[in-house]
Amino acid sequence: MTDLARADSSSGAPASVSYPFASPPVPGSAIEVAPGVQWIRMPLPYSLDHINVWTIADGDGLAIVDTGARTDAATALWRRLFAGSRAPRPVTRVFVTHMHPDHVGMAGWLTRTFDCRLWMTRVEYLNCRVAASDSGREAPDDGVDFYRRAGWSSAAIELYRARFGRFGQHIHALPDSFRRLQDGQEIAIGEHVWRVIVGTGHSPEHACLYCPALKLLISGDQVLPRISSNVSVYPLEPHADPMADWYASIDKLKQQVPDDVLVLPAHNDCFRGLHARLDRLRRGQDRSLDRLRETLGEPRRAVDVFGALFARHVGEEDMSRMSLATGESLACLNYLIGRGEVRCELRDDGINWYSLVA
Repeated sequence: MTDLARADSSSGAPASVSYPFASPPVPGSAIEVAPGVQWIRMPLPYSLDHINVWTIADGDGLAIVDTGARTDAATALWRRLFAGSRAPRPVTRVFVTHMHPDHVGMAGWLTRTFDCRLWMTRVEYLNCRVAASDSGREAPDDGVDFYRRAGWSSAAIELYRARFGRFGQHIHALPDSFRRLQDGQEIAIGEHVWRVIVGTGHSPEHACLYCPALKLLISGDQVLPRISSNVSVYPLEPHADPMADWYASIDKLKQQVPDDVLVLPAHNDCFRGLHARLDRLRRGQDRSLDRLRETLGEPRRAVDVFGALFARHVGEEDMSRMSLATGESLACLNYLIGRGEVRCELRDDGINWYSLVA
């Protein structure tokens, strides 16, 4: 998730994107968006203050898609939603689109409370287990070097050290086994079949769920109507090219999902106009890369290109935004490096400097 807007405001929705519901559900209530499918909104303790989760009628109970972060408020809302249920097992299974805490945070609690199975792609499940295992660890040298090479100050590096290992704070421990979601897999949930469409870029193996019969796409963070999902490089894989993956996923979704679906995103509101939104996301990223190319007429550090990529100020006073901006700037730089347009030079100061290839 991200609250970083593109510098050209490409995250805004064009007129061809429409919103069929006047308002989202209030916390603790649900709106039916299609037969057997309900929209629930959970609060988040972040600057992006909500996540949409979905329930799908599944036999005698409900399948849940995404769960909210591990907070007292989320626990209370889930308890309230199922209070008085007469179903022997009101939750039949839990689907999680990807590993970020706002999506997976309550999955462990839900699966244990209702004795049901977690469904997730393998890479997301394993990456989540790895990230959660860092809780309480000291920041690794590789991570410190990664941010130092990006141009972070000594003060910012110290904040990184102090904040490291917090990923697991908003995640209940995952179950020790899970049911694997795979790209192209078809799953019967209640009366309808849903197809798994895996996207990449924002996370390594993000699962969207598409139901042709209901003309619904649960898009998670892969497609959002008013904001752009963060696409980042992380210390774990500093030479990754997630922006290429992101572009490929835009094309894949446009090819595999028709334009007449109702999109159920993780943030903002349900919308129609999937193809228009995908086209706008691509054009916005293209323009961002053009501005980045202009900025690299002389050597720059990763922290020097924020102004070319983001509309909002990014400074060390907000380390969460600083981390997101650094990761996405590196994703853009690595993308241009991979296409032979930009070179990276590690100088004696221990910082990477980027410039256009002559």
